[in-house]
Amino acid sequence: MKNKTAPIDTAPEMLAMHPHKFALWIGIVSIVMMFAAFTSAYIVRQGEGNWLLFKLPDTLWYTTAILLASSATMHWAYLMAKQDNQTMLKVAVSVTLVLGGAFLYGQIMAWNELVQAKIFFAGKESNPAGSFLYVLTGIHAVHLISGFIFLAVVFFSTFVGKIHSKNLTRIEMCATYWHFLDFLWAYLFVFLVINNN
Repeated sequence: MKNKTAPIDTAPEMLAMHPHKFALWIGIVSIVMMFAAFTSAYIVRQGEGNWLLFKLPDTLWYTTAILLASSATMHWAYLMAKQDNQTMLKVAVSVTLVLGGAFLYGQIMAWNELVQAKIFFAGKESNPAGSFLYVLTGIHAVHLISGFIFLAVVFFSTFVGKIHSKNLTRIEMCATYWHFLDFLWAYLFVFLVINNN
């Protein structure tokens, strides 16, 4: 009688993810849930009445274009890192930093336009519509500042040679977060345009 050996069970390959990338995605999901709650509250409060319709600051159109352009330069930086083109990597990251700073400056200008139009965050002359606008744009700006800090870390890492084709984790994470913030702003901007007419 031949000995029959039981088939050896082979463990399925696990999908590995860098723990920092996993933490980043958890953070992104939580931010999505937070803004979904804010925009839902916006719609509910708008339906209750006493809602002021006003023209969105023109500056928001320009800042939106700037942020979308920064997403393109961020992707350019990632491609240059993969190709070990250190010179163009430094240029691409530098341009992305400048565009990110320009967006934040533009948001401050947009808030100034709101104040000049007598749209306030709080007080006797305030309206829920204005308050929601300040909250949505302000919280996004806070998250963009965190992305800006992350980008600054990548910027310094490029100049000391820590980012290259064999060490892409940092720039991959930065690009993922930056693209997410750009997409989030595009969603918020379209949402505000549609719901403020």
